[in-house]
Amino acid sequence: MRRLAGLLVVPLLLLSTAACGDDSGSDSTQMKNGVPAITKGAKFGETPSLSQGKGTPPKELKVETISEGSGPALKKGDIAQVNYLGQVWDGKEPFDQSFGKGAPFDVTIGAGAVIKGWDQGLEGQKVGSRVELVIPPELGYGAQGSGEKIKPNATLVFVVDIVKAASVPVSATGKEVAQDNKGLPKVGTNTDGKEVAVTVPKDTAEPAKLVSNYILEGDGAAVTDKNNVVVKFNGKTWKDDKTFESTYATDTTVTWPMEQLSVKGLKDGLVGKKVGSRILLVIPPDMGFGDKEQGSIPAKSTLVFSLDILAVM
Repeated sequence: MRRLAGLLVVPLLLLSTAACGDDSGSDSTQMKNGVPAITKGAKFGETPSLSQGKGTPPKELKVETISEGSGPALKKGDIAQVNYLGQVWDGKEPFDQSFGKGAPFDVTIGAGAVIKGWDQGLEGQKVGSRVELVIPPELGYGAQGSGEKIKPNATLVFVVDIVKAASVPVSATGKEVAQDNKGLPKVGTNTDGKEVAVTVPKDTAEPAKLVSNYILEGDGAAVTDKNNVVVKFNGKTWKDDKTFESTYATDTTVTWPMEQLSVKGLKDGLVGKKVGSRILLVIPPDMGFGDKEQGSIPAKSTLVFSLDILAVM
């Protein structure tokens, strides 16, 4: 099925650990310190252009710091917002970029959601830095390549600006709020980052209106409809009390840009709630997927969520 975490589809990117390649064969017009030179837009925040790589590309990940920022260093589990341009080593045009598209790309460092060259290459880099990554095939798309623009066994080159980052806790840790309404699902209150139980009451009518209640009330800023919200969740269908997706189970987070969130009940239920909280959401069909089936979620389903609001970007 199409995972709910992927309601907002973003391009799958890239990463890995730092090692140096061979600087031989450099040309000042094409190469600088063993990586393709930035020919235009060299400063942080500017849209760059890259020269074509010359000679044999490095066999290991190469990370070149173009300019170092003054922010904190990225560590595993951090959410980073970056702008990037990607080009194959022997290419003359980018195959993808976020520069000039109005919004940075969100990546969770070390989570495996992007190619290994990105996960390894960005870890330890400071917010505000511009780095260039040269990624060998085994840390990129390997022997299969990706689409028409990235051929099998391609070496990839990226210019990445690290715009912003946030450390993300493993769980909501707010003050526990009484769950007195027996007609609503019961949500677990564990704060160890592991699966959170959600039990739907049997033989109880489904609420006709949106429910958005604190289970653990945090003390962070209230979510706005302009934020990018970092969450963990367990999602069920009311009728069969069956989980259709849980990010607790995989110990992963999801970042939802609120302005793009297409499920009205999720958006309305999150706005105004405090960062650091766990909330119960019960979303009636007209604020969920309506009369459209979504994978294992039947049409006209009432949706139930335990949802941890871990950070905003």
